Amino acid sequence: MAFPQPRPQAPQLPQHLLRTVDCQQGAVRAVRFNADGNYLLSCGSDKSLKLWSVSRGTLLKTYSGHGYEVLDADGSYDNSQLCSCSSDKTVILWDVATGQVTRKLRGHAGKVNCVQFNEEATVILSGSIDGTVRCWDTRSRRFEPIQILDEARDGISSVKVSQHELLTGSVDGRVRRYDLRMGQLHVDFISSPITCVCFSQDGQCTLSSSLDSTVRLLDKSTGEMLGEYTGHKMKGYKLDCCLSSKDTHVLSCSEDGHVYCWDLVEGSLSLKLPVGKAVVQSLSFHPTETCLLTAMEGRVQVWGAEPEETEEDTMAS
Repeated sequence: MAFPQPRPQAPQLPQHLLRTVDCQQGAVRAVRFNADGNYLLSCGSDKSLKLWSVSRGTLLKTYSGHGYEVLDADGSYDNSQLCSCSSDKTVILWDVATGQVTRKLRGHAGKVNCVQFNEEATVILSGSIDGTVRCWDTRSRRFEPIQILDEARDGISSVKVSQHELLTGSVDGRVRRYDLRMGQLHVDFISSPITCVCFSQDGQCTLSSSLDSTVRLLDKSTGEMLGEYTGHKMKGYKLDCCLSSKDTHVLSCSEDGHVYCWDLVEGSLSLKLPVGKAVVQSLSFHPTETCLLTAMEGRVQVWGAEPEETEEDTMAS
């Protein structure tokens, strides 16, 4: 006799506030998980970059070297290096352990909005208000970028890299996907300035948010629109969107103090997370677990699917 398969559980959402971290670095411009999700990076308007433990909410290190507010950061796959970018027009490569600047990369003509390592952390990609994406070799001693992509007609707001593909979003309303292996460029036109782009985990789709308060899911190979997600407010701020770690939900920051979370397939709103009274500036979803980071004003919030057991609960059980 065959037993029926257990019903698949509905995917859980990060709806419980686990902790709030007061970053004490001015306004937090961006918050990012590291590669394994054990640490978080916070980018401050006070020119500092800080590394925190996610589970404890404790400060591990502060990285000082930028001359103006830090706008984005990324960690290498092996946690040995960080890169960050700033309104000071520079990109910095850091040594995680010592907190020292390994290299300061100059060349952008305006503030640098976004930065990311490639998978092997051999290249840093940076996108700037100057309309270019610059590719920097992390191992070389040369100070020029190895490549400059200047197809955009306005500032670059977002850059993501996945294997041999590079995805960029620009204020010119276009999502560009560079196939570096084939030397091809694919352009999708969305009539509103793009604030954030990302690949789906399965690599089949791209997600983009824009200033018409809409998040769009596109089929990567055909450019066909698979989903539109609305209800949030994004009119004047460069805010993040992302997919959950299993591609089940689409998430976006909003100017109304909430994070909106939609069912990817149905397009319906699954969760409207009340973060606070100000603009939700940034968010980051854990690479494998149901855990979300949000940034508002000077604080970062850590959200999980289950409320955390306190020490008293553990002792009681």
